[in-house]
Amino acid sequence: MVTVSTTGSLAGRHVLVTGGAKGIGEGIVRGALLRGAQVTCCDIDGPGGRALSEQLRAEHGAQVPLLFAQTDVTDFAQVTAAVAAGVAAFGPVLGLVNNAGRNSYADPVAMTEQEWDDFFDLDLKSTWLMCKAVLPLMRAAGTGSIVQIASVHARMTYPNYFPYAAAKSGLVGLTRNLALDEGRHGIRVNAVSPGYTLTPMLRDYFRREPAAEQQALAVHPLGVFAEPRDIANVVCFLLSDEARFVTGADWLVDGGLTARFAG
Repeated sequence: MVTVSTTGSLAGRHVLVTGGAKGIGEGIVRGALLRGAQVTCCDIDGPGGRALSEQLRAEHGAQVPLLFAQTDVTDFAQVTAAVAAGVAAFGPVLGLVNNAGRNSYADPVAMTEQEWDDFFDLDLKSTWLMCKAVLPLMRAAGTGSIVQIASVHARMTYPNYFPYAAAKSGLVGLTRNLALDEGRHGIRVNAVSPGYTLTPMLRDYFRREPAAEQQALAVHPLGVFAEPRDIANVVCFLLSDEARFVTGADWLVDGGLTARFAG
């Protein structure tokens, strides 16, 4: 059994993670727990979230400070309900990780307005909704840290990724403005932009397309891809007081991918 820290860098801090049932979100939930946080995990995937909760209790013990709240983060009523449940369990949310989102591959002519609206509701608007619900708690406490999970697609992208690149660019812009607006309340706001990360979805893609995996590896200076824990390590640093003078920044965690020309 792995022991949850009571003296780690996030000890006693209530951290809420959206999209926490799998992938990078799961890595962040695990990383925050190991550093002593009390964690509310929000995800629309009820079975996945409950399965993760059971797994973490098996690993850490029945008293692991984890609450799963099945939540559609595009619905403000569900957002406020999830935040209220977390506050009832662990007190004010002083760490927020906006991780929920999905990819979008689209043609700018063929994509419908409804598809655009549905995508941006999740990948951009939901981040504002979570901040809207949590910021009053942080302002009242005079402290807090928000981390937005953006992407290297905010800086460089692929053909037909235009909705995703636009949403992640907007997320970085939102991060900068929130950092300016909330600094006077003692609240820090940063973004983390992962590159290739071995989530279940990416692993499945590489199993189907091994040539694509080798092509991607060839342009990574470190010659490896990230694991979810690699992203989580940076996120947990930004959530902690160790990053007390870091705000308004976009942290690339891409193994050097964006440091090179395409040729």
